[in-house]
Amino acid sequence: MRDNSPKSINILLKTLNNSYNSSLSQIQQHAVNLFKLNSQVLTLLPVTIRPWCRVANFTKSKIILETANANFMIILQHHRTLLIKNLRKNFLPLLSSMNIKIQPSLAIIEQLDIHHNIKLQINKNKNLVKSPTIVLSVKSATFIRNVAAHSEGKLRLRLEQLANIAHSID
Repeated sequence: MRDNSPKSINILLKTLNNSYNSSLSQIQQHAVNLFKLNSQVLTLLPVTIRPWCRVANFTKSKIILETANANFMIILQHHRTLLIKNLRKNFLPLLSSMNIKIQPSLAIIEQLDIHHNIKLQINKNKNLVKSPTIVLSVKSATFIRNVAAHSEGKLRLRLEQLANIAHSID
C-alpha cells in the first residue's frame, strides 16, 4: 500500500536530488552552469556592453546570447569569432556556434539598475553633489505655524522646527 501521508518539501527535494537522473537536479545543475558561464562570458565582452548582455542558454556546441538592442547585437557579432575562440579555449571546448538574440526587456532592467547605481554613487561621494537647500518663504512659515498651533505633541514640535527654517534663511 502507498504511503500517502504528508511529507516535508525538503525531504522530497532531497530524494529527487539523490537520484542522478532527476530532472530537477539536471535543471538545477544547468542553472548553476549557466550562471557561471554568464559571468565568464561577461569578462570576455567589452566593458561598454556588459550590462546589456547575458547568456540565455547553452549546449555543448551552441551558446545563445541575449542583448538589449540591435546596436549591441552588431557589436557582439563583430566580436563573435574572438568570443567563440576564447570560450572554446577556456570553457566550452566543443563550442561551434553562437546565436545572438535581441531581448528588449534587458534594456529596461539595466536602465533601472543604472539609475539605482548612480544614486548610490552620488550618496557615497557626497562631495560631488551639493545637498539641496531648503527654501521656505515667510508666508509658508506662518501657515505652518498656524497648523502647528492646532496640533499636539511631536507633530507640533516638528512643524515649529520647519517654520523656524524660514527665519534662518531670510
